[in-house]
Parts: sequence; structure tokens; C-alpha cells
Amino acid sequence: MSDDRDPLTEEVIGAAIEVHRIMGPGLLESVYQKCLDREFRLRNMAFTPLARLPVCYKGESLGDDLVMDFYFPERLVVEIKSIEKLAPIHDAQLLTYLRLSRTHVGLLINFNLRLLKDGIKRMVL
Repeated sequence: MSDDRDPLTEEVIGAAIEVHRIMGPGLLESVYQKCLDREFRLRNMAFTPLARLPVCYKGESLGDDLVMDFYFPERLVVEIKSIEKLAPIHDAQLLTYLRLSRTHVGLLINFNLRLLKDGIKRMVL
């Protein structure tokens, strides 16, 4: 983890660590989503859970089928997983969400590890 994080990123990581400390690894992603949502609210953080992202193709709107786990408008996209190991497709997913939402910073957090710090990946466009 680098030293160039902004305070929002640090707060999100702190909230994720708190959820992981209490709940531990091995649960469904949906459980971590609900717990993290609650932790963000307890910390009075301004975010949108399960934010829908409109998809446009060649100037035509195709709906809003993409869903970001947590969106801190114009500041941060947070995608969470609860899987054995992150794969390149998960990086691609977050980068696509960053590009389409015009957001520069994203966090990919995998809760299914003994040490959460080993499952946190920060990405910048």
C-alpha cells in the first residue's frame, strides 16, 4: 500500500478492515456489502450503494445494467469480492467502471483472505 492515498481512500480501507475484523473471511459478497454499507453510514460517509451506471454505445443509451458496489460521486469507486483470488478480469471491471463513471480512483477489496490488507488493490486512471 502506497503513501499517496487520499483521506477518503484511507477511511474506506479503515471501514473495510473493521468489517473484516468483526466478520472474518468466508462469507458471501452480499453479506460484506451490507456490513460495509452499515459501516460507511456509521461513519457518516456520503456514498451511493449499488450505484447503477448507464451504458451508451455509439450515442445510444442501452440502459443502466452495470452496478458499482459503492460509489463516492466523482471521487471513488469501490468494488468488493469474496473469492479465493482476484483475477485480471476483476481489475478490468474496476477500470471500466472508473472510465465510464469518469472517476479517477478505485478500490478492489477481496474479503475472503485471512489478512484483508492482502486483498486490497488501489487503481488510478
